[in-house]
Amino acid sequence: MKTHIDEKLISYLENLSYLTLTEEEKERLTGDLGEILEHMAQIGELDTEGVSERSHPFDNVNAFREDVVTESLERELLLRNAPESNGEMIIAPQTVE
Repeated sequence: MKTHIDEKLISYLENLSYLTLTEEEKERLTGDLGEILEHMAQIGELDTEGVSERSHPFDNVNAFREDVVTESLERELLLRNAPESNGEMIIAPQTVE
């Protein structure tokens, strides 16, 4: 299936993306989209017989470490390095009003 990139399609994409393109940009986009579709067509011609479908290039997915409870640092030690604290937690400057 070959998609023809014409002025109508470019105008549709321009409207869909809320862009305003110059005539020069439209011409360049027409050529670029044509090249992209040609490359996609080449990929579609590859022999994938016997190749399983994949959603990820690696077999190991969600390889998380064990959730192990360990000793934490002492609060007093951590608060000593903070620019400002109230004895319980670090006081940081307000970032959102």
